[in-house]
Amino acid sequence: MKDLFGKAILDYQSGNNPEDLITETSISEADEMSVAYLFRDFDEMPILEQKALQLVKGKVLDVGCGAGSHSLYLQEKGFDVTSIDLSQNAVKACELRGVKKCHVSDILTFLSSEKFDTLLLLMNGTGIFGRLNSITTYLKKLKSLLNEGGQILIDSSDLIYMYDQDEEGAYEVPADKYYGELTFTVHYKGETEEAFEWLYLDYNTLQNAAHANGLNCELIQEGEHFDYLARLS
Repeated sequence: MKDLFGKAILDYQSGNNPEDLITETSISEADEMSVAYLFRDFDEMPILEQKALQLVKGKVLDVGCGAGSHSLYLQEKGFDVTSIDLSQNAVKACELRGVKKCHVSDILTFLSSEKFDTLLLLMNGTGIFGRLNSITTYLKKLKSLLNEGGQILIDSSDLIYMYDQDEEGAYEVPADKYYGELTFTVHYKGETEEAFEWLYLDYNTLQNAAHANGLNCELIQEGEHFDYLARLS
C-alpha cells in the first residue's frame, strides 16, 4: 500500500509542498481534491458532520480518522477520544496536530480492552465496508465495541442519482452487483494507489442490515445531495 492519502495529509501538516489529490471511481471521472479540506475546522464542515459531532456522547472511537479534524474538535470539547486509521502517515500527522490517542489499525483487527459510547464513522463512513456482503462482518465488530446504550454515528450517500433512467423511469443500475459498490483510485504527486473497494449505501439497505444484526437504525438528518446521517444503537 502506497498510502497516498496519508502522504498528502502528512505533506500538508509538515509543509512539504502538498499537492491536490486526484480521485476517481469506477463510475466517475477524475476529480481534484484539496488536501486542505481534510484539515477543516467545525465551521467549515458539512452540516451532517456538524450534526454528528453535536450528538457525540461519552467515550469516543473515531474510525478512519484521517487528518484528525473530528477527533481534535471533540478533544477540545473535553471528550475522551481514541482515533484509528489504516494510514501510518495520517496517524503521524494526527499526532503532530495534537490528537492524543491515535493508532494505526483497521477496525476489524482493532483490539481494545475498553468499550465506547460513540463510534464515529464520517466522510462516507460505510465506505470501509467495501462490499455489500461484508456489512455484517463490520456491523458485528462495531457492535462488539459499544457500551450498553452506546451509538454508532455513520454517514453515506445514495448514489442512485449517478445512473441514467430508462423511458419508464427505472434506473439503469448494474445487474451483477449493488450499485453503490465502487472501486476507488487515488493519484498523488505522479503516483497511483492500487484501486480499492468502497461502498456507498442507501439508507434503506443500511437500515435492513442494522436490523438483521440486532441494531436499531434511525435517520438523523438528510443532506443536500442524497447524503444522510444515521444512528445505529
